[in-house]
Amino acid sequence: MATAPCSSVHAGSALTPRPKSQPAPLARRGQGRTLLSHRMNITMSKAGGAQPRPGMARASANGTQAPPSAAPTPQPPADRRSPAAERRSARAAKRARHAAVYQASALAATFGIVALAVGATALRITRHLDAGDPLPLGELAGTLVLMAGSAVAMEMYARWAHRVLWHDAAWGWALHASHHAPREGAFEANDLFALANALPAMGLCLYGFLRPDALGGALFGAGLGVTLFGISYMFVHDGLVHRRFPVGPIADVPVLRRIAAAHKLHHSDKYGGVPFGMFLGPQELEAVGAGLDLEALLAAQSAKRGAKDADPLADP
Repeated sequence: MATAPCSSVHAGSALTPRPKSQPAPLARRGQGRTLLSHRMNITMSKAGGAQPRPGMARASANGTQAPPSAAPTPQPPADRRSPAAERRSARAAKRARHAAVYQASALAATFGIVALAVGATALRITRHLDAGDPLPLGELAGTLVLMAGSAVAMEMYARWAHRVLWHDAAWGWALHASHHAPREGAFEANDLFALANALPAMGLCLYGFLRPDALGGALFGAGLGVTLFGISYMFVHDGLVHRRFPVGPIADVPVLRRIAAAHKLHHSDKYGGVPFGMFLGPQELEAVGAGLDLEALLAAQSAKRGAKDADPLADP
């Protein structure tokens, strides 16, 4: 019997070759990477509380890839202020320092002068008396009358000097112009007039203190009156009107508010500089027909003050 060729036997008995492994579909490979990223995020969160980086892929419950989250917008620090606000704050701090310096100087001068005046008055009365002599009531009355009279007369002198010497005279305006311009520091050149006015008052007080008669008492009283006017002028003009230092309850006195408003009109130059006086400034305005403007200014100031009281946080 004929035998089959060897090739036929091997061909029929040979094993079919094992097919090569096929690559996984793209969707399944992407799903695997997504699940791996999700496990990494969970592991990082459990380990140190770290959060996945912005834009890192996250997997949803059904295995689909979620879009990366947008990076958060950086926010400025909460306490950072604008340059304009910082400049306003710096100017306010500078004004506060200047006010503190001037207030300390004004209060020291005021208390010093008042204490000196009271002590000098008591000493003058007692130093010229012998043991057992009666108190010179007539001389004391003359001192008080001259003190009040010189204080009133100083208002008239201040009105004249303010117009003729400080505004009309070139040498006076050279100093007084600093008062009509924005102030750069705690003091201004115009403050020299206050020192100049203090010299006659000191001379009257000193001569009257040394002279042991009624004339000495009168001159001493005149010096005290000039001093009293200067202190009052400083508190109303520098404190209440120009706010060089706080004046406390003085700002709530209606008569003084009216005087301060009248002086505001002097700085407007609307009526040729009127009023040039201080305590009789409202009467000067009424004499030139500016009484209605004064009333309008007072009404505007009252409305502004009422709005500020209603909303203390509003801009001044």
